[in-house]
Amino acid sequence: MAAWNDYNDAQSNPNLIPKGTLAKVRLTIRPGGFDDPSQGWTGGYATRGSTGAVYLNGEFTVLEGPYAKRKIFTLIGLYSPKGPEWAGMGRSFLRGMLNSARGISDKDVSPQAQAARRIGGFADLDGLEFVAKIEHGTDAGGETKNEIRMAVTPDHRDYAQLMGRHVAPAGYAQPAQAYAPPATPAIPQGAFPAAQPAATGADPRPAWAR
Repeated sequence: MAAWNDYNDAQSNPNLIPKGTLAKVRLTIRPGGFDDPSQGWTGGYATRGSTGAVYLNGEFTVLEGPYAKRKIFTLIGLYSPKGPEWAGMGRSFLRGMLNSARGISDKDVSPQAQAARRIGGFADLDGLEFVAKIEHGTDAGGETKNEIRMAVTPDHRDYAQLMGRHVAPAGYAQPAQAYAPPATPAIPQGAFPAAQPAATGADPRPAWAR
């Protein structure tokens, strides 16, 4: 029972989702109105900050579970004047999101998987639903806040349950000759065996005609 004269064991911020929590989320991009068609940044989705950094202002809404409807705000880096590291992290994060949303293993390099990791524009990311790993970070004032920096892909054992879909287990290979239902009924009309010849000496006429 909580002691109302001792607050050492009280949570410092009860609004925080525990670090490492996995949850299905939906991304909403809060438009910043910055476009650079040469980079493929169109539709007004990107934001350009005062330092010259460009990013997507992500609002992630938890869809299911005990933290449903909670919102987490995280910037997805597109460009930084300090160097390519931030943009590289942003691209890696977006790759993970697409893998998670479209049910692709990160190890899958098939043409279909590569096509699924391509987008026509940032509009394709707005509304994307995927499984995220929720972390802790700090805001501009140094306060702890929730962040999302990583997506959970089908390679993770909990992905299928969280995403609500069936996924083949890791390492599973489809049989070379998988069963396929026949195109026609198993015993089509007219395919019954031909009548056997009558035994020698027996009346060949059917019983009703004898």
